Amino acid sequence: MTAAPDAIGRFSLASMSPLEPRYAALRDAFPQILDEEHLDPDRLALELGLREPRSGSKYGLTWPGKEQAALAVQEPSTGTLVPDRDNSVDFDDARDVLIYGDNLQVLHLMQRAYFGKVKMIFIDPPYNTGTSFIYPDNFREGLETYLRFTGQVDGGGARLTANAETAGRYHSNWLTMMYPRLALARNLLRPDGVLFMTIDDHEVHNLRLLMDEIFGPENFVATCIWQKVYSPKNTARHFSEDHDYILVYARNGAEWTPNLLPRTEEMEEHYRNPDDDPRGPWMSDNLSARNYYSEGTYSVTTPAGRNIPGPPPGRYWAISQTKFKELDADNRIWWGSSGDGQPRLKRFLSEVKAGRVPQTLWFYEDVGHTQEAKKELLDRVEFESSDSVFDTPKPTRLIERMLRLATDANSNDLILDFFAGSGSTGEAVWKLNMEDGGNRRFIMVQLPEPTGYADYETVADITRARLVGAHRALADEADGTLNVDPPPGFRTYRLAASNFNVWSGDTEDAENELRLFADHLCPGAEDEAVVAELLLKAGFELTANVEPIEVAGLSVHSVEDGQLLIFAEEALTLEAVETMVELEPALILVLDASFGGDDQLKVNAMQTVRSRNQGSGSDIALKVV
Repeated sequence: MTAAPDAIGRFSLASMSPLEPRYAALRDAFPQILDEEHLDPDRLALELGLREPRSGSKYGLTWPGKEQAALAVQEPSTGTLVPDRDNSVDFDDARDVLIYGDNLQVLHLMQRAYFGKVKMIFIDPPYNTGTSFIYPDNFREGLETYLRFTGQVDGGGARLTANAETAGRYHSNWLTMMYPRLALARNLLRPDGVLFMTIDDHEVHNLRLLMDEIFGPENFVATCIWQKVYSPKNTARHFSEDHDYILVYARNGAEWTPNLLPRTEEMEEHYRNPDDDPRGPWMSDNLSARNYYSEGTYSVTTPAGRNIPGPPPGRYWAISQTKFKELDADNRIWWGSSGDGQPRLKRFLSEVKAGRVPQTLWFYEDVGHTQEAKKELLDRVEFESSDSVFDTPKPTRLIERMLRLATDANSNDLILDFFAGSGSTGEAVWKLNMEDGGNRRFIMVQLPEPTGYADYETVADITRARLVGAHRALADEADGTLNVDPPPGFRTYRLAASNFNVWSGDTEDAENELRLFADHLCPGAEDEAVVAELLLKAGFELTANVEPIEVAGLSVHSVEDGQLLIFAEEALTLEAVETMVELEPALILVLDASFGGDDQLKVNAMQTVRSRNQGSGSDIALKVV
């Protein structure tokens, strides 16, 4: 058996292109449409049985900037996520992640490691009210814009602009910002995954069309109404806006079904057992219906001997006479305490669904309101003044409702929130895990957008402070309580430029480009940051287990029990390569500098991998970074 064609060679530091799985699916389903690296669209149309496109416009959503937004989906990021231990809680044992960064870049970086792994996405994006939506002047600059914005490169920070309603592209700017983020997020969902998104009247109509285009209209599930305030706003000019919308889209509408919600105490109270039936509590249900049923017009006789000639006028018995007699013989018909009443069907609590079907009206009594959300935030975060308090937090009970519908307690489900805001999602996950013993995990992403206040300089700082406060409070709550584990902490990462000098292809500065390529690792790059970048770009999660091991007297990073080996030292030996190969990892990553310019050592290392693969049927890949 020979090694795979790409088993030996350079390791790409760019994030996975969203086009890769699409091309792979096309190659698998229609190999005849590809001629080497070229796709024949006419042949694809023929294979799909499509006619020639008709002239004229087609139905759909379009806006200035849509093509640029689509291109932003395809442009990979060469950035990285750098561990920030000082701003984490129990970093080594944590399973949850907070990321400071532009969510578009972060979503690109997540593609390889998290593709198809997220069970639920919840986002509370900017509502585009004319003041709160902030976006870079040139969103296409990507990582460069973000690095200037956060002061990581010279240039004084990128200028940000409020999306005023008077702007000519008011809706277009918002749609251009949302499109690539939603498209990339869809890739991360599992086949049984689902996305919940809050929005108000300003963009709900556009967002429905945008989501139909990205997810497909067949994957629309529902529009829920959240009653977000508990008292009317008497200062409203027209109507008091008491609700927001929650759009629900499944990754695959045919596969996703919401979990049932727990029954309420009020529902349970309807079930009683006045006749001491051994099957337990029950409630009675009407046996007649309005719809015509040909077998539903018979007479019945009560146990007390009274004849009932038929169902009430204008109605029909809902079951046949034969079925009626079977139920009566099984003591499933209730005739009243005197045995002389109108017959009703006994429905036993033990036989009904274990919960209740979710509805689209979500009242604040059940899921909280905005004032409750602000109180929760103030309980976790200490602000110097009321002016610096986050304006639009969401109550944890609202997100807990979504978690109950979309996740399972003990399935290690991953939840993603890439507009993290005040951090309600993280606390909601922790609270529900403590309640039902679950092992749900979260990743939250927040742009470090300046707040203008000294207590918390950026919104991401508020997110982090909320998590720290919630972790402390919930750990205290769990202390001394049997069978309740405290939250496991969280890891903080920051979006930054790659630890490696990435070839830009700038032919005008070829000499400098070649110099950078020869000295691939950036000066001052820390070992932990390098390992974090490589494992993420090799397709391993940010919380993957990394342990140092000794190989032929040299230090090697072993990821997830040896599935990936990373050698980042300066003096590689052939003995070390042979020992690593003996461990049979799926992938070995070696820094180019580790070969010390010894081309023969590099050739021998690659030949060692080829020989192992050919001799033992292994499928080990060696990549040089």
